[in-house]
Amino acid sequence: MQQHVVRVVANGPGNYAKALKIPCVGQSLSREMTSLQRMSQLRSMHQRVQSNQPAFQSTAERSALYNCQILGWQETREMEAASPARWVPQAEGPEIAFFDTETTVPSRKGESYSLLEFGAILVCPKRLVEVFSYSTLIKPADLDAISVASVRCNGITRESVGSAPTFADVADTVYAILHGRVWAGHNIVRFDCPRIKEAFSEIGQTSPEPKGLIDTLPLLTQRFGRRAGDMKMASLATYFGLGRQSHRSLDDVRMNLEVVKNCATVLFLEASLPDVLSVATPLDELPITRTDTNIASPSNETSVLVAHIEEMKLDSSNARTAQSYTIIPIDEGSSGFSGYLEPDEVLTEHIKVSPLPFGQFAKTAVFHKDVPLHLCCTSMKICFGVSTKFLDSAGRPKLNIVVEVPEKLCKVLEQCDEMALKMSMESGSISQWRPLVKKDGYVNQPTVRLHIPTVANGDRAMYSTEIYQRELSGSIQKLVFTKVDASELDSLFIPGRTLDAFFDLDAYDYQQNAGIRLVAKRLVLHSK
Repeated sequence: MQQHVVRVVANGPGNYAKALKIPCVGQSLSREMTSLQRMSQLRSMHQRVQSNQPAFQSTAERSALYNCQILGWQETREMEAASPARWVPQAEGPEIAFFDTETTVPSRKGESYSLLEFGAILVCPKRLVEVFSYSTLIKPADLDAISVASVRCNGITRESVGSAPTFADVADTVYAILHGRVWAGHNIVRFDCPRIKEAFSEIGQTSPEPKGLIDTLPLLTQRFGRRAGDMKMASLATYFGLGRQSHRSLDDVRMNLEVVKNCATVLFLEASLPDVLSVATPLDELPITRTDTNIASPSNETSVLVAHIEEMKLDSSNARTAQSYTIIPIDEGSSGFSGYLEPDEVLTEHIKVSPLPFGQFAKTAVFHKDVPLHLCCTSMKICFGVSTKFLDSAGRPKLNIVVEVPEKLCKVLEQCDEMALKMSMESGSISQWRPLVKKDGYVNQPTVRLHIPTVANGDRAMYSTEIYQRELSGSIQKLVFTKVDASELDSLFIPGRTLDAFFDLDAYDYQQNAGIRLVAKRLVLHSK
């Protein structure tokens, strides 16, 4: 006789449940009983428990294959029969229900969506603290609806949901979580809410109704502006450095809450100091001063991601052609960057790509011998300088240059690119991968793009890349800029000129594009 542990919810103090060990033959309790039969039996046992009557005949053995809560069924790992059950929410509670669904991807017009996963967290509206979470895979009526495109989108395969409950099995739980609460989510009005109503309609049950709706997509677009491009969850997560969107329900709703917190914090700070922190401040018109002349201590702690964001904010429409930098002689003995490896020093077999802890989430990083990889290369030939003709998504000039890549550096970068692509595919990303090294361009040699990010420092803006000039005598001079000016950089980075570059590798997955960016930390221009 196979033993199961059935935990019947008793709405007593502390919202705990009493665990009951019920002998069952085979799978008669679980798979062969209809949902109504299971619910009827559980309610009968619940009534016996409430009246202190025995609910079963034998308590000899213990196994915990099923967590049968009055609201639904969920397969769990083995547990102690006497341990308290999770708190089960009641409908119409005060919490905000952040939820998300994963579905099949229709392959033709008119084909309906099928739920594959539901995930939700209940959040205290006064403290923004998660007090309950729930997620479950859902077996669709037609497993063939899970196409290759669907798997590519969320990673949920037919095998993943083959033994999962149907929506009818979990409908009561979903109803209790959602009904009578404020619903919150990203793009839920146009996508998730209709999917919930369709799912309940298909099983002939009444759909839950919200007492309020918070769709963070239009809300943040209106209040926060399009600072993160298309304002999709993946773009917002990248903007705030929260890691890659997993496209799994529970991870996505937690990321959604973090995005809301970050946006609210930024808006609060800007409202506190509107003259200093307002996004409307024309950063390009502010003076730039660079007082740090110790090039042995670069600003390695500057977030590359934040630098990329600030780069998009800068408005170079009022650029002037007058020289806006001064030259400061530098002690030749302080001209090195510690920790930056030349291609000959890199062993490709020691390169690996793995998640780097970044707050609550993770950001992909490239390592060499378990240390973040930083590279340098001398005498790189400039193919294309900084052009004002090419704009980013915000309409500002892209601050980057294209340089030729020596053969040894090319092999190192291609190895990094290959491993990062593999990790991206394994993580389920559906973004288009952009190769790091280009070999089919306008020149015969392989080329890469070096990005020159800008950052806001208080009420000033500056290049986060340190720029120097090496004279024929070998002496090094630092260029100290008074303003950010794309056309001025273009006059310095002339095609055919050579430079020494110190750069970091930044893996990104942004607005459906993924790859590795080379972020210049220091550029040393050779004399013309």
